[in-house]
Amino acid sequence: MTPKTMKTTTGALRDIRIQDSFWSDYIRLIRDVVIPYQWEALNDRIPGVEPSHAIKNLRIAAGEDEGSFYGMVFQDSDVAKWLEAVAYLLESEPNAELQQVADAVVDLIAKAQREDGYLNTYYQLKEPGNEWTNLCECHELYTAGHLIEGAVAYWHATGNTKILDVACKFADYIGTIFGPGPGQIPGYDGHQEIELALVRLYRATGEERYLQLSRYFLDERGSEPSFYDREYEARGHTHHWESDFMIKKKSYSQAHAPIREQQTAEGHAVRLVYMCAAMADIALESGDAGLLAACRTLWNNIVTKQMYVTGAIGAMAQEESFTLDYDLPSDTAYAETCASIGLIFFAHRMLRAEPDSRYADVMERALYNTVLGSMSRDGRHFFYVNPLEVWPKACGVNHVYDHVKTVRQGWFGCACCPPNVARLLASLGQYIYTIDDSTVYTHLYIGGEADLLVGDNRFTLKQHAELPWQGNVRFGFSTEAGTGVMFTLALRVPSWCNSMEVLINDVPCVPVMHNGYALIRRTWMDGDRIDLSMPMEVMRVKGHPLLRETSGKVAIQRGPLVYCLEEPDNGEHLHRLYVGSDQAAETAFEPHLLGGVQVIRMEASRLSDRNWNGELYASNVDSVFEPATATFVPYYAWANRGEGEMAVWVREK
Repeated sequence: MTPKTMKTTTGALRDIRIQDSFWSDYIRLIRDVVIPYQWEALNDRIPGVEPSHAIKNLRIAAGEDEGSFYGMVFQDSDVAKWLEAVAYLLESEPNAELQQVADAVVDLIAKAQREDGYLNTYYQLKEPGNEWTNLCECHELYTAGHLIEGAVAYWHATGNTKILDVACKFADYIGTIFGPGPGQIPGYDGHQEIELALVRLYRATGEERYLQLSRYFLDERGSEPSFYDREYEARGHTHHWESDFMIKKKSYSQAHAPIREQQTAEGHAVRLVYMCAAMADIALESGDAGLLAACRTLWNNIVTKQMYVTGAIGAMAQEESFTLDYDLPSDTAYAETCASIGLIFFAHRMLRAEPDSRYADVMERALYNTVLGSMSRDGRHFFYVNPLEVWPKACGVNHVYDHVKTVRQGWFGCACCPPNVARLLASLGQYIYTIDDSTVYTHLYIGGEADLLVGDNRFTLKQHAELPWQGNVRFGFSTEAGTGVMFTLALRVPSWCNSMEVLINDVPCVPVMHNGYALIRRTWMDGDRIDLSMPMEVMRVKGHPLLRETSGKVAIQRGPLVYCLEEPDNGEHLHRLYVGSDQAAETAFEPHLLGGVQVIRMEASRLSDRNWNGELYASNVDSVFEPATATFVPYYAWANRGEGEMAVWVREK
């Protein structure tokens, strides 16, 4: 098969070079620490953490080793996501040594693939002959999807056709198994992912059948009679996990209704946003206005009624799921890292379908807060769960907090989140700009250079950004000498910014506003520059009156960053701190704290217990407050100074 040239509205990652005082350190961390660390984890060479066995599973399936399968039923996906992250790094900056390691993984994957195209080490090693008998629970198409996504990314970065051939062979085999035809399975996976992957494979190869298969999986979901019930009956009512809840609770995997009829975010949070991202992809490729409207419906429910202020989603540990509108507890939040990453995928695709700053605002919120907060500064420890309040003494004692970790972990038995963080941050350049006809949209203010193509005109857009600490951004244009490029530059006005001052070559400009973007259309010449000034005020964010958890409290935000209280700065019993409703805030950059952060301080009051004499409850004790100072640090940096209390929401007095 001859691949077509991949062309997207975001530009090739190799053409976008991040050079940013904040983000470049994270890209280096991914390249120099996270990817090597995760490679060691995948090979079970990190003492004291849960083994992965993922590479060994492939070696056994390839006939290069002996033993039995170990790990989760979707263990192969960790390798695929690692390979995808490596691909983005290699596309951005070639590295012969890293590519040699990854090429060996490609060879191993190809060797493990069955002759008919099937590849899943769990079924090949542990349950041969039972393939495609438990799609509801066992993630076969999910795992296949991650392999295909990793393969497309690696081919695009390196030109390695072997891995693309593996992906196409597998996808073609899947196409013979699933569909409405005689002898085919009229079903879909319990965990959405294959739908995203098939669209990427279509864009890489131009083969329409991959796009149609993706659409089939989406359209079939939620139809009656239930596919899950039929396959459950066919295998004699056996189930893979401890209970059969995945099969019986259709909303868990968004199979309770056809996707176009779903009105609210239900079930497992990661599954939901992966599905929505695929819906947006199909809507974009097909021009399906009804499908795009369904995306908007689910988007609006998520971000207006079921999203944390940090950009996290999924309130309940049980089933890793959404619960109901306005139910967003801070201390028992699940807020899985992968869910926020999936929300970013969804936002990015909606931006491609219909540029609107509300999508970019959420993308930025989830990126700077939950995603960054899930990884330690050393790149070797991770949160799976991202609560907004932690009381370490209760964790391990009160079992309602069993899912909450007070320090980041070295690895996980279910290790979906660490490689997901790696592949997102390694591909960060793809999220900065999109190009629509003759308009270049700037969604994220991240410094670097981008070689962009508008029509037949290629030029370089240089961005220097001082975020997240200051709201100053400068753009510079490089074109062929003496020639200009006519296009519209659309600059996002962030939701945290009350005003934006724009200068073009030092001359004030009043742009046209549209959907949250400042539009400037002109012929851009070599040497032209734009200066943006976006004030970063300390904001007191309040929750909707129906949010029980946040009533009488505020969250502190400055720019894209949500802040939190931590015990090292404020002592224990953070719940006793109150800030005044009109208390002024002071900000100071502390270069030696947590890698360099902007700290926010406010005069506060601490509820005293000095009038209490051992009673648990009393009616005749006056509340006494003592003066205190509340010190806030960025939420993403919490838990880097040992175990301690943390709180995002603080009481207002």
